[in-house]
Amino acid sequence: MLLAEPHLRLVNLRQRHGMRLLDGLLVALLLLLSGCGAEAPPATAVNQPVASQTATTTPPAAKAAVAEVTEGLEEGLEEGLVNPGYAEKPDWFVNSFLDIREDVAEAAAEDKRVILYFYQDGCPYCKKLLDINLSQHETVEKLRSRFNVIALNMWGDREVSGFDGVATTEKAFARAQRVMFTPTLLFLNEKGDIVLRVNGYYAPHEFNTALDYAAVHNGSERSFRDYYAEVAPSPASGKLHADVASLKSDAPLDRLDGERPLLVFFEQKDCPPCDALHLDVLRRPESREQLVRFDSVLIDMWSQDPVQRPDGKISSAAEWARELDVKYAPSLVFFNREGEEVFRAEAYLRSFHIQSVMDYVASGAYLEQPNFQRFIASRAEALEARGIHIDLMD
Repeated sequence: MLLAEPHLRLVNLRQRHGMRLLDGLLVALLLLLSGCGAEAPPATAVNQPVASQTATTTPPAAKAAVAEVTEGLEEGLEEGLVNPGYAEKPDWFVNSFLDIREDVAEAAAEDKRVILYFYQDGCPYCKKLLDINLSQHETVEKLRSRFNVIALNMWGDREVSGFDGVATTEKAFARAQRVMFTPTLLFLNEKGDIVLRVNGYYAPHEFNTALDYAAVHNGSERSFRDYYAEVAPSPASGKLHADVASLKSDAPLDRLDGERPLLVFFEQKDCPPCDALHLDVLRRPESREQLVRFDSVLIDMWSQDPVQRPDGKISSAAEWARELDVKYAPSLVFFNREGEEVFRAEAYLRSFHIQSVMDYVASGAYLEQPNFQRFIASRAEALEARGIHIDLMD
């Protein structure tokens, strides 16, 4: 699914022929604006649906949208070059030879487990994880005492011996694991099985809960979602922000007119990130412009109220969320006109990423461009070219 590195032709040309200081600053800005979001992983990797593979034609509007934002993409940086925006990793990260099976065995001998940390240079969410989460003593102690953390560049060329022992590269290994967001963390048990996958940035208290779970659980006997519900503050009180939804929660989601894709907000009460999404991000004009392109509904991910789902089944909202493996509130899950999940956004995302995700689905661009990383990078460039400044962390 993943294609080559999503760097602009401007980067390649200027790095090939040399760049002045001003050019260097511009390249750094463009890579920062590319952000870290990407396509959600498929069911075979982490029990999450992937973009539909059943479509055989691409709507003209989708092709036009992709052509507008992907014009000028290059295959990647020349050999030996690195992206600007590198963030230094903690010195206690394992200096591995990247033989994953050997790393798992060595960790098990120390009564630890392995975390594979996928990052990319210029990623503000990776930097946030390193700067915010890993500056907290409790988090660092949990990591150092229970895990060996191994960093992998999702666009890197270092040799990796994967789960099957076959030699490959970092970027090919990341592609095989369907790494589409950075940071992505794969938590491995003593057998090398993935017991938990964290796509994107988790706030410190959520991240610590993930560490507690992955240190002892194997992902089958007890899901992280259920574990989190027990140890986290109860979502029994608070407010659901249904004001942005165009449909009521009991609407028959399999009987829509099909003119627009469906966006389902899975949220919970007493949820600060949900508050931030609705009271800030979705109130912005740019977000409203994207939101009206969808039929949208807000679902309480813990509710026992019945929901008539896009697949025609009727179940409780909680059961539907569990079947979709919704782990985080808020999660934005997108369905095509046939009722199939095509994309989702979860974890910590700000306004530009949320707007880009909605544009990616509503325009149909996901049918033509399967790599969201490429889409968001070129979308940022296109907006900047029109004089629209993008502040990725705003």
